[in-house]
Amino acid sequence: MTDFRSDARGPHGPALAGPADDRPAAVADRPVPADRPADAPAGGPRRYDVAAALVYLAGAVLVTGRGWLDVPGRLLGSRPTDQGFNEWMLAYAAHAVTHLENPFFTTLQNAPDGVNLMSNVGMQLPGLLLTPVTVLAGAPAAYLLFVTLNLAGTAYAWYHVLSRHLVRRHLAAGVGGLFCGFAPALVSHSNGHPHITAQWLVPFLVWRVVCLARGGRVRRDGLVLGVLVVAQFFIGLEVLFLTALACLAGLLGWLLVRPRRVVAAARPLTGGIAVAGLLVLLAGAYPLWMQFAGPQHRVGHPGSPDQFVLALKSYVTYATESVGGGPGSVRGLVANTTEEASSFGWPLVILLVAAVLWQRRQPLVRVLALVAVVAAILSMGTRWTWGPRHSSVPAPFALVQNLPVFDSLVVARFGLITTAAVGVLLALTVDRLAGLARRSAPADRLVAALGGAALLAALVPVAPTPLPVQRRAPVPAFVTSGAWRDHVTPGRTLVPVPVDNMTSVWWSSAAHAGFAVPQGYFLGPVSKTDPTGRWGVRPQPTAMLLTAVDKGTRSPDPGPADRERALADARYWRADALALPAAHPRAARLRAVLDALYGPGARVDDVWLWDVRGYTR
Repeated sequence: MTDFRSDARGPHGPALAGPADDRPAAVADRPVPADRPADAPAGGPRRYDVAAALVYLAGAVLVTGRGWLDVPGRLLGSRPTDQGFNEWMLAYAAHAVTHLENPFFTTLQNAPDGVNLMSNVGMQLPGLLLTPVTVLAGAPAAYLLFVTLNLAGTAYAWYHVLSRHLVRRHLAAGVGGLFCGFAPALVSHSNGHPHITAQWLVPFLVWRVVCLARGGRVRRDGLVLGVLVVAQFFIGLEVLFLTALACLAGLLGWLLVRPRRVVAAARPLTGGIAVAGLLVLLAGAYPLWMQFAGPQHRVGHPGSPDQFVLALKSYVTYATESVGGGPGSVRGLVANTTEEASSFGWPLVILLVAAVLWQRRQPLVRVLALVAVVAAILSMGTRWTWGPRHSSVPAPFALVQNLPVFDSLVVARFGLITTAAVGVLLALTVDRLAGLARRSAPADRLVAALGGAALLAALVPVAPTPLPVQRRAPVPAFVTSGAWRDHVTPGRTLVPVPVDNMTSVWWSSAAHAGFAVPQGYFLGPVSKTDPTGRWGVRPQPTAMLLTAVDKGTRSPDPGPADRERALADARYWRADALALPAAHPRAARLRAVLDALYGPGARVDDVWLWDVRGYTR
């Protein structure tokens, strides 16, 4: 594999990195050992790699540590519903592996219509890898491990690629990796979006595209890129799409600063992408069909694209979970605490502008700056927005908002591209400052000291703080002990009472997706004839009746029509039983209505149970 720091022509043809005099000063400054060529990777002693891995792992544990103190009893972060959904996805993935079921579609949630997992967050690859943890320790432990390793793994992946191919000094690669793995965007998405923080393949994907652009071995590099794309495809499609957009933006940036090299790179790049694309089509044909045409597929994302955007002012504030921020620090500038994909603060933004101007002769710096700014502008959505109020002036995203895939994006996540570009810029800047520090001239060393101090002062307020936790609602022992197996055939439906989306998810997840549940927490179509995306489904009449009784807006005295609908709903759900926690604060009222609908219930462990197999079989 050739090195991004090599001269204009690598061993396989023209390079995008630029000639020797275009390389960052830090690259040119560092003396090359006599026993390795000038363009050899700066792998260095393994102790730096181990140190980086340990630092990143310690940082990840610091961010998620409160959750580790009580795995079964605590929810990590501010979005318990998102965590519940992702725990269920891991539970179902383990179920699919151990029962050889379809990993892309299931009727075990939203029974009987089911959920298209490709239209949601499938996470098939993480689910497969975490199956032993899920089976042995439960979905909460698997989820927490996943979130923790995502932060450390993403940081280390960037460190690895940066240290081997872009910068000379491990310190520079370490800073770049630290920012890419622990920036506000990654920490905020750790509140419930592990499919977004699982970016450990992203730097390798970008690097393989660079290898192709430099005229490497088209078939080999194309196959390697294809394997990486397929792997990321089964981790998270949204991150894969954003990575592809970032590579396209980078290529367009290179076309502006080095047009001849881009033209020279067109043939190997297109050839390699074609090889990769063929492999992706072979491996992803069925999942792609499932996503765009399969049962319960959806088109677009619920609501307006401007519902989840970033105001430009958010880039100069500090995130909720950062040293410089706190509750309300970005209020009105982002949609919620999981979408704070910006929040660099004024000091860092100013220093980044200064760093770009200082290194403006470097083509790579100019390209990265362009990518970062374009992605930040796209993250505003369809209208130019500085503060909480949206203007009426159309913004660039309005041009693509209705295109396929773009219409399903959460617009704020363009900030993830900006974050990665900033991380690489920081690595280049630290590398150059470190090069100046090694020189003998007092002025150079002074610049290095002042620049390093300024960067440190700007980065400290961006540093993450531990994510908050909250108590987890207990799931009945009837479910967690497996006692349900004596009353519900695996795959048939157990209806939690009252019928609640998240209760269905929590119970099913705790039972390793052994039984089906009605409703749930997912994205699906509006109806069988309208594929427009929406959250969840409209509850059945009996579910609405039980909810009204629970809230006290309906008496627990159903009529004959209610009983007829209740039997029809039980058959619709393919239910074997309905279960009401005995400790529910309004258990008496709910028992009365259920007794009237299905006959007398029976106490089983810590629930009241209504066996409806006589009506539904």
